Amino acid sequence: MNKELVLVTGGSGFVGSYCILELLRQGYRVRTTLRSLQKVEEVKAMLSRGGATNLEDLSFVAADLSQDEGWEEAVRDCTYVLHVASPFPIQSPQDENELIIPAREGTLRVLKAASQAGVTRVVLTSSFAAIGYSIDPKDHVFTEADWTDPAQTKDAYIKSKTLAERAAWDFVKDQKLELTVINPVGIFGPALTHDSSTSLAFVTLILTGQMTESLPFSFGVVDVRDVADLHVRAMTLPQAKGERFLATADGVMNVYTIAQLIRERKPELASQVSRLKPVDLWLQLSNEKAKTVLHWNPRSKEEAILASVESLLDLATVSKDKG
Repeated sequence: MNKELVLVTGGSGFVGSYCILELLRQGYRVRTTLRSLQKVEEVKAMLSRGGATNLEDLSFVAADLSQDEGWEEAVRDCTYVLHVASPFPIQSPQDENELIIPAREGTLRVLKAASQAGVTRVVLTSSFAAIGYSIDPKDHVFTEADWTDPAQTKDAYIKSKTLAERAAWDFVKDQKLELTVINPVGIFGPALTHDSSTSLAFVTLILTGQMTESLPFSFGVVDVRDVADLHVRAMTLPQAKGERFLATADGVMNVYTIAQLIRERKPELASQVSRLKPVDLWLQLSNEKAKTVLHWNPRSKEEAILASVESLLDLATVSKDKG
């Protein structure tokens, strides 16, 4: 069946690759952008590891968020765009504009190209960073109605995601182009490559005993497969138009509870897992909107973490301690 063509930006990334897998599974034709087409075979191998069998329905275009070249070709004949690509560094740059400007200008570059090409809807991958960093979390349940005030944070990544999302909403105010935004929390789940995501780096550090202190914060957890599923639901369902959706499994975790989960569920790894001091869980999040409006049913936070562990072992990113 010849379904619509969908552009996924950043096909080599953790979320982008799973969006491609879900779209191919549902029979869509997919085009994805890469900064360099030298990565094509690497991405195909990654998708094959994820179970893709119909890679003939996938095409590639070279496009960089910092440049205009390639975007007209990328969006041509596309019905939908999933704008997933965005930098998420391990460490903040010295100059916050190194993150803020590419995130905001890159988002606007994609939206302008999509609007000019007559794309029906863009689904933008934003972040919980654009929701949860201005309100005192004590006795507050975070929802899509909350916004981070970029003036109240010094974190470049948090600012970049907030300002990029704000710019996207401002852009579509006087456009026919429809916009839906997904705001994921920490994204876990099965890695397809050794270099998958910043979130999985936490799991690797815990698994190898390199995480030596309990970090003093809690975070939501969501499986990357559920994030991809939510993107595709948001792409097609009429009720998603003009809405934000917080993508999180039920409950929250911290590095201590992750270490405890691994120790309990994977006892053969217990001797190498970080031994951390207990830290209170204090964050409260609601996924009710995504569940109710888009009939989304995410995996549990435990399943997402354990899937990360299994994949890291399979990829030999982490070895089992023989001792």
